[in-house]
Amino acid sequence: MVLEIKQYGDPVLRKKCRRITEVTDEIRELSENMIETMVDANGVGLAAPQVGIDLRLAVVDVAHDPESITYLKVDGKVVELEEVMPLVFINPELEFGKEKELGREGCLSIQGVLSEVKRPIDVIATLELLDGRVIKLETDGLLARAIQHEVDHLNGVLFTDRVPPATKLSLKRRLKRLQEENLMGD
Repeated sequence: MVLEIKQYGDPVLRKKCRRITEVTDEIRELSENMIETMVDANGVGLAAPQVGIDLRLAVVDVAHDPESITYLKVDGKVVELEEVMPLVFINPELEFGKEKELGREGCLSIQGVLSEVKRPIDVIATLELLDGRVIKLETDGLLARAIQHEVDHLNGVLFTDRVPPATKLSLKRRLKRLQEENLMGD
């Protein structure tokens, strides 16, 4: 089922989400609906707060673009992108490489806004899967960026919080207008 994607200004997007202590049928159904919603919206990731639920759950799928990463390891073993996509995870913990790069980002909750965001190139993500396994995923490129973006959502952080000050200033009026439009729509 395609869910409504909460838009900029909705308070749930600023919440630090709650840990998931038990994977229930409701959580599994929510994750399936989130994947369907992400695909329907042509996104590469979606976090639970974006559909109005403050839980540490996110989905990511970059399988459409296998060239978007240069490496992918799960628990130290090299794996193919298709083996782990779509990636559904809860309660993530991230470690970052030292090097950072600028990359263009957008967000399904901030329609029509794209900006360059500086993020670590490499990420090591400790992720709980819905089947109870905990994996250590190491990657770069779009997958690393998407995981960081979605984990930010779980902490109440939006990509617009991470843009350089001058960009933030230039986006200010547009974001204010978006917030007003979205709040009036409720």
